[in-house]
Amino acid sequence: MNPILSKLLVDIARKRLQNKQADKPVSKKQIVPLVRRFQVEVKHATKEYIFIIIGVFSAGFGLKGFLLPNRFIDGGATGISLLLQNVTNFDLSYFLILVNVPFIILASRTINIKFAFRSIAAISFLAFVVHFVEYPTVTDDKLLISVFGGFFLGLGIGMSMRGGSVIDGTEVLAIYLSKKLSLTIGDILLLINILIFSVGAYILSIETALYAILTYLAAAKTVDFVVDGVEEYVGVTIISTHHETIRIMLTENLRRACTIYAGKGGYGKNGESYDKDIIYTVVTRLELAKLQTEIDKIDRNAFIIMGIVKDLKGGMIKKKPLK
Repeated sequence: MNPILSKLLVDIARKRLQNKQADKPVSKKQIVPLVRRFQVEVKHATKEYIFIIIGVFSAGFGLKGFLLPNRFIDGGATGISLLLQNVTNFDLSYFLILVNVPFIILASRTINIKFAFRSIAAISFLAFVVHFVEYPTVTDDKLLISVFGGFFLGLGIGMSMRGGSVIDGTEVLAIYLSKKLSLTIGDILLLINILIFSVGAYILSIETALYAILTYLAAAKTVDFVVDGVEEYVGVTIISTHHETIRIMLTENLRRACTIYAGKGGYGKNGESYDKDIIYTVVTRLELAKLQTEIDKIDRNAFIIMGIVKDLKGGMIKKKPLK
């Protein structure tokens, strides 16, 4: 890490410890772990904001280079915004913010405040890009508009998710409703988009609605590729020598339940076997970036296995928001 940034983190850590224990001197042994935590947070935050910036410019290109000049629509909150823009002829950037605001308020309760603020920043940045950045109109071929408009929009949505935010808030609504109704997240997203496309067919034309479905499918498949599936839940298996510290982090800091398996390593660094607990937990993919950051703070060498979980029933994941 940059020496100037490292020194800044050391100073911040020292001041924070001095405020907590004003009557005791701060030792280097106390500073080192706190600085390491700061370094992990800075590293992950930088990577996540790079993902968001790339995602915003990609989504802006999909909107202004393909969909908007040709009066096409998409699914989700972006589709609603495009539909309103087509009907009213007001600037799309205003609708991108207005339509997503209720979903972001919901995100602050369903997921966490940090995620909501990051999503507000991402959506506001997208509105800024759509309003001020000039993109060339690439083509007027309807099939190419549908496929590549959906591709770049889906790439933007997926990259933003990789950065721990959303630029289309309907997924937040789907996560919330899945906790209240006997429906999967995929079913809810499908119903929302059927409604949007039906309104589009009535207001614009059936042909436009059919092309919009094609755009949505292209975007959805691209999101699948970028974030390893539209499935909302990820099963995470963690193998680490610091398993007890990770368990406490999961249950007390993140308020996530976990299952502990008594495990035995088959081959250690020197070829010997050894005992260690194996931790298994399930999080939503919007929470995955936060979980990886917290694990890195404890053990950068932890062995983490992630697998897609289509849906789940019971447990605590649908009952408690991530801190």
